[in-house]
Amino acid sequence: MGIIDTDLLEDLYGGGPHSAARAFDVQRELSKIVIKERQFGELKTVAGADLSILTSENKLICGIILFSYPDLTEIERVHTVSDERFPYIPGLLAFREGPAIIETFKKLRQRPDLLIIDGQGIAHPRGFGIACHVGVLLDIPAMGIAKKRLYGNYDEPGEKRGCWSPLMSKEGDVIGSVLRTRDNTKPVFVSPGHRLDPESAREIALLCSRGYRIPEPTRRADIYVAELKKRRS
Repeated sequence: MGIIDTDLLEDLYGGGPHSAARAFDVQRELSKIVIKERQFGELKTVAGADLSILTSENKLICGIILFSYPDLTEIERVHTVSDERFPYIPGLLAFREGPAIIETFKKLRQRPDLLIIDGQGIAHPRGFGIACHVGVLLDIPAMGIAKKRLYGNYDEPGEKRGCWSPLMSKEGDVIGSVLRTRDNTKPVFVSPGHRLDPESAREIALLCSRGYRIPEPTRRADIYVAELKKRRS
């Protein structure tokens, strides 16, 4: 499936307080193999992934939509409903949501050139957010686009579309971009997940923004998941 044997993580996905400390250690170890440079040529397809919790059922519903790039014409969409196997623990959401995204990704008939996830990439306390987690396990270029800052320091960017400021780690490294995708709206937090650099991630996020705050791949995936959730209830 990727460059990491998921048996390494299988017991962690079972959840429970006993596994939280190990999960933190796994994040620190796997963050060392995240590739923080662009490792693909012409970008022809992108996929957006989003996920929601079915609280009453202890299940997760995940949707992924594949688009052509840069015109963002939809090619296919897939979804899964899976059991929730790891509890909610701040900073460890990838262990809760990552398996569902990977399971859904396997249903795509065509492998995308880039996967965009609603969440963080390297802009994470241990440098290993969900876009890194999924990107490394699938060995695919990946990036995260989040609505809120999880980690890092920044100056507020200008109010016009395209304005941005670097998101910095405590050590002074650039770990992402705070990007204004629409005039006079709140910025989004863009960070590479795997096989991608911060500059490329920012450029792609802006090119995928079509008049809304949230770039189209994850915005449309969010709508898709909301529709699936409504149908199920």
